[in-house]
Amino acid sequence: MDRRRFLGAAAVAASGAVALPGIAEVRRGIDAALSGSDAGDLAYLEGAFERHRGGYRGRSPGEVLAEMRGDLDLLRDVLTRPHAAGVRADLARTAAGITGLVAIIQHDRSDQRDAHGWFATAEGAARESGDREMLAWALARHAMVPLNYGAPKAAADLATRARGEAGSKPSAAAALAAAVHARAAASLGDHDSALRSVADARTIAKHLDRTQAADTWFGYPPQKHHVHLSQAFTLLGRTREAYAEQEAALALTRTPSVMTRALLEMDAATCLNVDGDPSAAAGKAAAVWQHLPHAYRNGLVRTRAEALHHALPEAARPHLTEALAS
Repeated sequence: MDRRRFLGAAAVAASGAVALPGIAEVRRGIDAALSGSDAGDLAYLEGAFERHRGGYRGRSPGEVLAEMRGDLDLLRDVLTRPHAAGVRADLARTAAGITGLVAIIQHDRSDQRDAHGWFATAEGAARESGDREMLAWALARHAMVPLNYGAPKAAADLATRARGEAGSKPSAAAALAAAVHARAAASLGDHDSALRSVADARTIAKHLDRTQAADTWFGYPPQKHHVHLSQAFTLLGRTREAYAEQEAALALTRTPSVMTRALLEMDAATCLNVDGDPSAAAGKAAAVWQHLPHAYRNGLVRTRAEALHHALPEAARPHLTEALAS
């Protein structure tokens, strides 16, 4: 190349008049490989899991589910993109958490089939992530679906699997699994197994750190502990212990959630029936139902109220029958 041609080529390169084809795309690709083009979406989804797992906070299940819809769309989109192995594992863990929260809401809304489906999704994501604690949490929460909707044997099996995944280290998942197993065993009439699981839940709960005992759907706070044991002792017919657990749960906060208070009061009504006062039991349950916001009347509280209605003698049913029909 002679000197003039060399200088001309140099001038063109210096002026930028002619760019190499695709050079901008190459730079973006290098940048993405260095920093991760999905970093913003991944960080947002991790924050969404932390935000949503705080519970209802005075909102109805339907309201919370509606708020999560956009995050679910984003999660679906991000999961279809390629990721490095470590990033994919973290994303799978976040997906397990978010889909597990949806399953909890569907459980509370009495959509059993959809709750089972979302929990299956959460369990699959947890397995992909390799996080056994997350898997134990998903299994323990899943166990509450058959537990609360008439299949205690299935609940006991899921809770047992959750205990196995949780291992020996004290965790919210292990405590929840023990408490759910206690309730399932009580429903099955296996009092000895139920009391052993109650003891296990109490022991684990005493050793939880602040994070594990946080008042979220992912934690096992003291109030939740007492709510579970209230139901276990109610099912066992041990009303003195059940009343004590109800009082302990209500004493932990001035403003328990609508659902928490309603479930505890339904337990108290059931205890009245066990103690031989079915009229008072029906009256208390009817009063709880009549003061319940309509958004909470088609889920778990109705299931608990209907179980009491079935257990009442025929003569004591009309008052509660009328309330449930309203």
